[in-house]
Amino acid sequence: MKKWAFLLFLALFAALSEAQAQGGHGFWHQEWAVEKGDSIPLVHVLPVYVFSRPVDLRRYRRLVDAVKKVYPIAKIARAKMATMEAELTRLPTKKAQKEYIKQIYHEIKDEYTPVLKRMTRTQGRVLLKLIDRETEYTAYEVLKEFRGGFVAGFWQGISKIFGQDLKSQYDKDGEDKMIEQIVIYYEAGLLR
Repeated sequence: MKKWAFLLFLALFAALSEAQAQGGHGFWHQEWAVEKGDSIPLVHVLPVYVFSRPVDLRRYRRLVDAVKKVYPIAKIARAKMATMEAELTRLPTKKAQKEYIKQIYHEIKDEYTPVLKRMTRTQGRVLLKLIDRETEYTAYEVLKEFRGGFVAGFWQGISKIFGQDLKSQYDKDGEDKMIEQIVIYYEAGLLR
C-alpha cells in the first residue's frame, strides 16, 4: 500500500513539475496543506469555458484578443490620469490648469488617434470598460471633467450612433465577469 501511495505521489509531483516547467498553464497557483502530518498539494485549477456553439467560442477568442490589445492602453490611461490629477492640484490658477489639460489632450490625441482608428467595435467597447476598471471613472466622466459637459455630451451622442456607450460602467461580478477573468489571466501571464 505504501508503495502505491509513494508512486502516486511521485506521479503527481512529476506532473506538477512538468506543468510548472511549462509556465504553469492549466492551474492558477499551488499551495500546500498539512493534515495529520502529511503534506497535501492544493492545486487551484483554472476554470474552463465550454461553449456549445462555435460562434460563442469565436466571440470568446475575439474578446481575449481585444483585452490583450487594449488592456495596456487602459493601464497607461490610469497612469496618465494619476499624474494629471497630481499636476492639476499643484497648478495655482484655473488658467494654468486649462493650459495643462489642453497640452495633455493634444499629446494623447497625437499619440493614440492612429491606434484608436484601427480598433474594432469590440475592442472599443472593451477599452471603455477597462478604462472604467482602471481609473474608476467612466469615459464620459473623464471627458466631462477635463473637456466639459458639452464635449462629453457630443461624444456620447457620436458613440451611441456607433453602438457604444461612454457611460458604461465596469461590473466585474455581472456582465463583465468574463473580461475580468481574461484580465486576471493576462496579468498572470497565462495568455499567449
